[in-house]
Amino acid sequence: GLDPAGPYFEGTPPEVRLDPSDGNFVDIIHSNAAHFPAFGFGMYNTTGHLDFYPNGGTVMPGCTDLNPEMKPSDFEAVIADATFIGGCHHSRSHEYYFQSILHPTGYLGYPCKTYKSFQEGDCFPCTPEECPMMGHYADRFPDKLKRVNQKYFLNTAAEPPFTTWRRKVFLRLSGVKKTRGDINLVFRDTEGNTKEYEIASGVLSQNQLYSKYLDVEINPENTKAIEFLWNKTAFTLLWARLGVETVHIIHGED
Repeated sequence: GLDPAGPYFEGTPPEVRLDPSDGNFVDIIHSNAAHFPAFGFGMYNTTGHLDFYPNGGTVMPGCTDLNPEMKPSDFEAVIADATFIGGCHHSRSHEYYFQSILHPTGYLGYPCKTYKSFQEGDCFPCTPEECPMMGHYADRFPDKLKRVNQKYFLNTAAEPPFTTWRRKVFLRLSGVKKTRGDINLVFRDTEGNTKEYEIASGVLSQNQLYSKYLDVEINPENTKAIEFLWNKTAFTLLWARLGVETVHIIHGED
């Protein structure tokens, strides 16, 4: 199910909407699901054996169209203008599915109860044997039929192929005892692509351990180098030096 319709179907009996009994294996990608008064074209409730909620399942990165709150009286007008309001978010589901055929490893879903719990790392890490891939290869998950309404969360990139690989980074600094600025890691692949991710900003302290979850858009199989970058502020002393003593990265698939 690619963002199965929510309006007029959310909360209805199974016989009038998509549900796990409609096939031997039913997997769902929710990309524009929302609870009233927020508007979404998709269904928020679980409706399959595996239900995937990329980016929380409601608002997709890279989409600039509106996803408004509405009054009951606005409902028919919003439905009539579906191409303008929420269309990009709704259509992301089939784009994710298409890209998953070509890029099968970049859509690992994590079994959290809520998106907030996923963001906080409560279900990290998770191996492909324990967690399914969203999209075309979801049927390869060994426990796909273990029970119905299994919820999985992940984050995607804003542009095709939308793939990300979740990492937890631990970084300990060396150099001056205290300074200001922001510290970043730059991932480089074998084709010359780079992606930069901020780890911390503000007051930076020597020997302090910084950690952060990253959804890295560089495929780990093609990663050539990871570089440390410190961006100084206008008030940083010219002679101040800051480096990284240790970097430890946990892969989400470990």
